[in-house]
Amino acid sequence: MTRAASFLFPGSLGLCLACTCLCAQTTSKPLTVEAIYGHGSLIGSPPDELTWSPDGKLLTYLDGGEMVALDPATGKSHVLVSRDKLSPLLTESGTEQDRDHRRRYGAASYQWSPDSTHLLFDSDGHIWLYDLHNGVGVQMGYSGAASGDDPKFSPDGSTISFIRDHGIAVIRLKEPDTPTAMIAPAPNPATLCGQVDWVYEEELDTRSNYFWSPDSKNIAFLEMNEAQVPEYPLTDWIPIHASVAEQRYPQPGDANPGVRVGVVSARGGRVSWIHLPIEAGQDYVPRFGWVNDKTLWIETLTRDQKHRDLYFGDPSTGDARLMLEIKDEKFLDENYNISLGDGFLVLTDWSDGHNHLYLYSYDQHHPMDKNASLVKQLTSGDFEVSDVYSVDFDRKVVAYASNEDNVLEQQLWQVSFDGERKRLSSGAGFDEGNFAPAGTAFIDIHSTRMDPPEDDLCQAAGKCSVLWRTHALGPYGLRAPDQLEVKAHDGTTLYATVLLPQDATARASVPLIVNPYGGPGPQTVSNRWSDALLFDELLAEHGFAVLHADNRGTGMRGRTFAQAAYHNFGPVQLEDQLTVVDAVVAKYPQIDPRRLGWWGWSWGGTFTLYAMSHSDRFKAGVAVAPVTDWRDYDSIYTERYMGLPDQNADAYHDDSVVNSAANLKGRLLLAHGTGDDNVHIENTVQFVQKLIEAGIPYDLQIYPRKTHAIAGPDVRTHLFKRILAQFETYLMPAGK
Repeated sequence: MTRAASFLFPGSLGLCLACTCLCAQTTSKPLTVEAIYGHGSLIGSPPDELTWSPDGKLLTYLDGGEMVALDPATGKSHVLVSRDKLSPLLTESGTEQDRDHRRRYGAASYQWSPDSTHLLFDSDGHIWLYDLHNGVGVQMGYSGAASGDDPKFSPDGSTISFIRDHGIAVIRLKEPDTPTAMIAPAPNPATLCGQVDWVYEEELDTRSNYFWSPDSKNIAFLEMNEAQVPEYPLTDWIPIHASVAEQRYPQPGDANPGVRVGVVSARGGRVSWIHLPIEAGQDYVPRFGWVNDKTLWIETLTRDQKHRDLYFGDPSTGDARLMLEIKDEKFLDENYNISLGDGFLVLTDWSDGHNHLYLYSYDQHHPMDKNASLVKQLTSGDFEVSDVYSVDFDRKVVAYASNEDNVLEQQLWQVSFDGERKRLSSGAGFDEGNFAPAGTAFIDIHSTRMDPPEDDLCQAAGKCSVLWRTHALGPYGLRAPDQLEVKAHDGTTLYATVLLPQDATARASVPLIVNPYGGPGPQTVSNRWSDALLFDELLAEHGFAVLHADNRGTGMRGRTFAQAAYHNFGPVQLEDQLTVVDAVVAKYPQIDPRRLGWWGWSWGGTFTLYAMSHSDRFKAGVAVAPVTDWRDYDSIYTERYMGLPDQNADAYHDDSVVNSAANLKGRLLLAHGTGDDNVHIENTVQFVQKLIEAGIPYDLQIYPRKTHAIAGPDVRTHLFKRILAQFETYLMPAGK
């Protein structure tokens, strides 16, 4: 639940220099649920998996079943791997959970070799090595599903490593007669060597737990012992004989995976363990890597998420030295990324009240001899640094994104180690970057609230040309919502948008649907394209007004704004939303305060239940995949904000909607996927039981096997028709 569960994620590309976006046209073509959800994204398919070759000479991407390569210097593109050759290298099979995890966590389907001569394809665990010189792909290693997760080249390109049976295996490309070898096998089924478990992947954004040394001789890995972590049964009821898959899932107060960092030779053998002062089954290791061929860096995080430490470790002795400490009285920002090289390290920290970039130095030649020291704070001010895209230690510059120019937007920036900053993107809106090695070029993915993402290829000097943009939305005549600012009870500015029906002034009474996320992290009100606008427009065409507002406790507004959620998962958030609702009703007299609805997904689904059980103002609501008891969700996320259940029992009780279900007002639709391994369906079942005990009617929609995203054109179409019908039935007067 680190991010909002978006309910809409989802020809030749080349350079599109003369394209125009037709989004502002106004025509009478109405939106339908089928048009939005039934046939893929309405905005089309932008370039997928944009990846730079290590030498920076090519940008590659997937397009219509082909791999296309673009020369950033000339702007010319060509097919690098044809559809016929690519098809067997990229397949999508596996379970619903496997497919969901690859989509949700951004698992790359291919990567470049270090010398830019080969491509390594990861096809649901099948590893293929593709030679760009002769156009031949060869399957590597074991056969069978999940035979090679998280594959990597060694830095010298001589070896391929991957996860097999929860351990680390290698294939030595320059020794073709040598069989695939397990160099760090898992000692038992409850232990992962180099493999990432669910809670680290979801809540710490960990994407890999093993890394090659720069000299290609050793691999550092995280061992995770999950023996004490409780299991949750994910049941599949579709077969005649139902099956159960057990998922290791630590809930608040449960034992976490026990972790330790080890180093093993690329040839296998004894593991050298680093002695870290962390508590087994409690604390975390979010990130680690290599300082040089002989020294590791390791980041640790205490279970209460108030202390973040960086250690350097010596595998030859197992010794660890504390290099720097970051702490907070409530909780730390959840960005744990560190970039390190040439005697410098760059990280983000919100200790001054906003998330900013900091530059530290260490002894490059004798890294274990003394602590890291702060060189300077590279950014400062009343804004947030979000993503750090690249740190170029040769040029001593950092490419990053921030909302410096507008709290509701994001721009691309560059700052030197001397502190000189310049903006790389231009114009209003929201920009995301993808930077080539050595800063030769970058992709700027730009959007505004009314303009879907456009991919621009930009040179270091700032000249940009269009790589891709959509033409698809012109016939629908989308309308911009009204932007509002409302003061919270403590004087904090809250941002909101309201979209009214086109004929709102002619209507005597307009129902209002409130649709916040409300939880920590996401900022939903911004000058950024969101596919949610399409469903908002559909609701408006059916006569509803739609309100989005970001309450205190959400992201991108600084530490104090975010920490309003500390030990507070309901009261302050609802207070802010009701304040905005009151302001909207006062501003728009055509809105009927007696016909209010609320809907949301994930934390937003929980918020729906909280609002409907703590207020009598909402006549109808939809909660998709909600957490109904905070003791049911995972340890890392929940404890960051709520602490341990035995130390904060009152807040756990009062803010868990299962305990207020008997007070529910209005008509409720609950929707949940039975295969949801993020917010388990037990949450909905437990809430339903309380409604039954209280004699409260409800509607329930189950999606067999579907995960938290409830993905797929058929089920999305079904779900959003149900949402629309819920509000038409209970908010619209008879005959409309």
